[in-house]
Amino acid sequence: MPNKPTCSILAAPIIAATLGISLTACKILPTPSGENGGNAPAFNADKMVGDIWAAKVVPYLQQKAGPFPEVHALAKTDPAAAGAKYGNPKKQANSPWTFAVRLEGKVVTANTQSRAATMDVDADGDGKADARVQIGPAVRGTALRDSLDFIQFNDFTNQIDFAQFGKAFNIYADRTVLSKLPREALEGRSVRIVGAYVMGSGQDLPLVTPAEAEIGPKP
Repeated sequence: MPNKPTCSILAAPIIAATLGISLTACKILPTPSGENGGNAPAFNADKMVGDIWAAKVVPYLQQKAGPFPEVHALAKTDPAAAGAKYGNPKKQANSPWTFAVRLEGKVVTANTQSRAATMDVDADGDGKADARVQIGPAVRGTALRDSLDFIQFNDFTNQIDFAQFGKAFNIYADRTVLSKLPREALEGRSVRIVGAYVMGSGQDLPLVTPAEAEIGPKP
């Protein structure tokens, strides 16, 4: 359907003359389409993520990520400095920092009984877990979305679309990366991860969401 003006074209001169307003106040607004009756394409978060994943998301994280021990140590002492180097400086002011990291180490323990499966990784060789890695299929949070400086809340129509976009990253990561990982006998295996995590406030292990993941053979 054609665009509809916000006021009648025939009535506009009369209204303008009567009220003393300019015809330039008449704006042409698009008529909704598709499912809602207009020409604008429907919002498709899954397709949007698929379109940028290999071309922009993974290369960005590969370039931005720092070694996890280095990033986390700096984040604990100077979050702003860590954010400027490894985070998203364009984040919303009231949002926590999200850091891009490379995590390498050995699996200390794994929980694969839950749909929100995880593995705890020792990154410094002391035998203790330093980070927890999500391996799905259920993936929590929006760390991948929030780590990208080319994705901004103001680019979206509303908060619902922005939230769906964050969830779509997790779904895509699970479908293309996490679902291909082994689930048995993970303890003792080496891992290499490129991903992101959100700066926490408690004693919990940093929760890393992978964009790339590799698990070595059984020891």
